[in-house]
Amino acid sequence: MNAHSEVAEAERAPGSHQSGRERLRSYTLGLALAVLLTAASFAASSSSYVWTPSIPILLAVLAIAQMGVHLVFFLHISSSPDSTNNILSLAFGIFVVGLVIFGSMIIVSNLNHNMQPMDQLMDMHRQR
Repeated sequence: MNAHSEVAEAERAPGSHQSGRERLRSYTLGLALAVLLTAASFAASSSSYVWTPSIPILLAVLAIAQMGVHLVFFLHISSSPDSTNNILSLAFGIFVVGLVIFGSMIIVSNLNHNMQPMDQLMDMHRQR
């Protein structure tokens, strides 16, 4: 192997363009990490060893770690020049999902702010 192929090998995402045995090993490692992170999430949520107010933060960290495992081992997203389109499409997808979620939150907040209180609505209903 020359230096160029070693650099290209190091930049490749796990599981991409490998032989069947290496690909199977990569998928198995990804599955093991995903199962481990899932088990850690369930254990953290029902354990008394973790400080109770920090459980949501711990679950968020474990969820982000699991998303990273899925992106690297199953979707083969890496920082190599070959996966630039994949990274851009992932960023666009995250942007659209964020836009829908935050836009919905703004709309619901605006509706909640402009809605009449429940007692006034009930009075209007009784007067009919």
